[in-house]
Amino acid sequence: MIAENTQTQMRKGILEYCVLSIIARGEIYASDIIAELRSAKLLVVEGTLYPLLTRLKNNGLLSYNWVESTSGPPRKYYTLTEDGRGILSQLDQTWQELAYAVGISQKGANSSL
Repeated sequence: MIAENTQTQMRKGILEYCVLSIIARGEIYASDIIAELRSAKLLVVEGTLYPLLTRLKNNGLLSYNWVESTSGPPRKYYTLTEDGRGILSQLDQTWQELAYAVGISQKGANSSL
């Protein structure tokens, strides 16, 4: 149970970073973001993603365009703003630092065995 809780918290902690990284590749529809997150085993539901997208947009990190759809109503496609790219760059640096720290701590733990 403890491992499951920690895993859930770790996934939640990197969700915003992952969403920004996905959107940074180019204009994307929300359901495509969900599909990518699910394929990465982050298991996101719409009820989690849409509030996150709204918060990122309200913070000036995302913008969106409405695009007409041949199979229904117009779709909202998201892109990063310049501020969003700046934040993503900072998060990339933080991720590198964390990955390095985890690697160092794992080496230390393995050497004490």
